[in-house]
Amino acid sequence: MVNAIGFDREKYIEMQSAHIQQRREQLGGKLYLEMGGKLFDDMHASRVLPGFTPDNKIAMLEKIRDEVEILICINAKDLERNKVRADLGISYEDDVLRLVDVFRERGFLVEHIVLTQMDDEDRKAVAFKERLERLGLKVARHRVIPGYPANTDLIVSEEGLGKNEFAETTRDLVVVTAPGPGSGKLATSLSQVYHENKRGVKAGYAKFETFPIWNLPLEHPVNLAYEAATVDLNDANVIDHFHLSAHGETTVNYNRDVEAFPLLKVLLEKVTGTTPYQSPTDMGVNMAGNCITDDAVCRAASEQEIIRRYFKALVDEARGGLDSTQSDRAAVVMAKADVRATDRRVVVPAREREEANGLPGAAIELHDGTIISAKTSDLVGCSAAVLLKALRYLAGLDENQHLLSDEAIEPIQRLKTQHLGSSNPRLHTDEVLIALSVSASTDENAARALEQLKNLRGCDVHTTTILGSVDEGIFRSLGVLVTSDPKFQNKSLYQKR
Repeated sequence: MVNAIGFDREKYIEMQSAHIQQRREQLGGKLYLEMGGKLFDDMHASRVLPGFTPDNKIAMLEKIRDEVEILICINAKDLERNKVRADLGISYEDDVLRLVDVFRERGFLVEHIVLTQMDDEDRKAVAFKERLERLGLKVARHRVIPGYPANTDLIVSEEGLGKNEFAETTRDLVVVTAPGPGSGKLATSLSQVYHENKRGVKAGYAKFETFPIWNLPLEHPVNLAYEAATVDLNDANVIDHFHLSAHGETTVNYNRDVEAFPLLKVLLEKVTGTTPYQSPTDMGVNMAGNCITDDAVCRAASEQEIIRRYFKALVDEARGGLDSTQSDRAAVVMAKADVRATDRRVVVPAREREEANGLPGAAIELHDGTIISAKTSDLVGCSAAVLLKALRYLAGLDENQHLLSDEAIEPIQRLKTQHLGSSNPRLHTDEVLIALSVSASTDENAARALEQLKNLRGCDVHTTTILGSVDEGIFRSLGVLVTSDPKFQNKSLYQKR
């Protein structure tokens, strides 16, 4: 594995900033800019466009921070469903609070939260609204509008958007963001533009959408990785035929935007009196495709992301007892990209380790291309075992060198089995790292191994068993990209996470 770069971060920040300014000048007045994808920690973009950092978008906005206000919206139904951000392992509710803190720490104005599709019987949403207001935030409620988005006459009326509460923003550039897809960013933007214009304030709308990248081919792996990432939404990349008809240029968008464009165009015309957009691609502010410096690197990274998304769908289905709808969709994307699960180099070594020993196996690929595999033992699970072996290798230690002392291990095992009610004395990855830290105070080799943790970031891991939340969280914190076969280690109906 080579840490190759395929994307020019600084060029992107410069070009994207200039394009946003051009759009503001084009529309005039106040601009509501819908931000697709994660604004602060876009892990997906950083994985498929090596060189794109997770905070790329916010770094770009920092150049005009004093002109920007951030408005966060969240779908009330996601609160009722306890929806979780898979990449962080936290609920959407908690992520809203996290985002407010992160934006404020970086000097951005954040005062307003919009709860979309909210009914009075949405108890969790009502409770969250009260919590936000106790924390000093201003909350606007948006209702479900009957016939949205088709009934444009009702929508653009006092009985439609007019019933939504207005968030009285104070800056001329309002960035509308959310914890994840389906949060109602577009509807929120339209509602705000409607209320601004009713108050005599000229306001318009544009969309900052990273994926799919409009000027890459339809089935470029970068765009296919977007399809794989949204199998739960059943999104698909399509040719923007509106753009082709209006401008004679072939561009890529995704099905929901293309399907909704005729109605959205009518809505914008009704709300603002005019619209400069002849296609969904026209609405976008997206310079990412112009900043790819090595297409082969981005293709390879995206192919690996497609495979990771396939394994994630399989594991989600196994955990939830779901049918194969999402993994079937992911498999179709893999076929389009002409990749297989075993093209992920750590998959076969992990499975071979399990076949040889009859116990769960794991494998890690280090940045020099070395693949290390390990199995579950009486002492540690396969995740912890492969972690220890990798650290030993990176520290240049003999493979027979023990990193954990009995004095570090035994107290943790006693605590688990004698006091915490666990029947499994094996150490998880967090417990192994604690034991390694204890050993490092008296053992130079353990200290050398511990110093190598930073060199695991970006490495690939595969396990032949579904991981518990603890091991998942540790790998996430270390920046390790982990996948698993959709099998539990035991046959119990109830699986502790």
